[in-house]
Amino acid sequence: MFQIFVDSAANLPAVTAKKYNIHVISFVNLISGKEVTCYNPDLSPEEEREKGKEYYDAMRKGCEIKTGLISTATFEEKFQKAFDADQDVLYLSLSKNISGNFNSARLAAEELLSQNTTGRKIRLIDSLNASLAQGLLAIYASIMRDKGMSVDEVADSIEPLVGKMNGVFTVGDLKYLSRTGRIKGSIATIGNVLKIKPILRGNKDGYIVTYKNVRGRKAVLNTLINLVCDNIIKPEEQIIGIAHADAYEDSLYIMDKIKEKIKVRDFINTSYDFCTGSHVGPDTIALFFIGKDRELAQS
Repeated sequence: MFQIFVDSAANLPAVTAKKYNIHVISFVNLISGKEVTCYNPDLSPEEEREKGKEYYDAMRKGCEIKTGLISTATFEEKFQKAFDADQDVLYLSLSKNISGNFNSARLAAEELLSQNTTGRKIRLIDSLNASLAQGLLAIYASIMRDKGMSVDEVADSIEPLVGKMNGVFTVGDLKYLSRTGRIKGSIATIGNVLKIKPILRGNKDGYIVTYKNVRGRKAVLNTLINLVCDNIIKPEEQIIGIAHADAYEDSLYIMDKIKEKIKVRDFINTSYDFCTGSHVGPDTIALFFIGKDRELAQS
């Protein structure tokens, strides 16, 4: 047997992580100097949504937020516990081209494996994406594990899905993208005045890039809906992920419209995780699904 790990950027609701027996290693943010753990394993979906509202309201009010990496020591501690239970490790990471987290986990794995005499394994998979793109891959890995597949069999099956797992999103305020250097401050100011809403995506190399610009919130939501419905493959077999930064009503609108267009296996609709959400800001909404690749058709 083996244990499945994700970082809290994977955006799995606590009830979902428990259902699929997935271990979540949490980021810790500093909010106006106070430490905030980004993942709480004991919250209900309603409580997670309320905590999300509090967090993104604080962002709207201009609180100071600092994010950081999960330490190599933390990864080493978590992976060692799996070894102590005589189990292998599968870790699905936030894109290494977004965060240094993958490297922290890699260093931990190398250290543990150099000392390991039991033959236990650690498989690391870079999702080349973020949020529920990671989380959904972990869920599919859990389903494979329940069928009796080994850690190598599951990892070898999940790795090809990385290049097919799409993440598309839009933001509420362009200033948060300008703070992270994704767009210039002057462009953010003009875009906000003109109500320009970008659609961004994770490309095949794990970078966040602009896909297209749309004018108006409702128009950009409808474009996201069409992108999913036009590019998803075998939707009846898929779980579609929706992550929102205190944009719950918009997420329900998107979910209802997708249901009208295609039949899907299920949805996960959850509040955006605090770590990556800090970089995109309140009212962000993101969708995650498997397509034939990440080269989306224009919608």
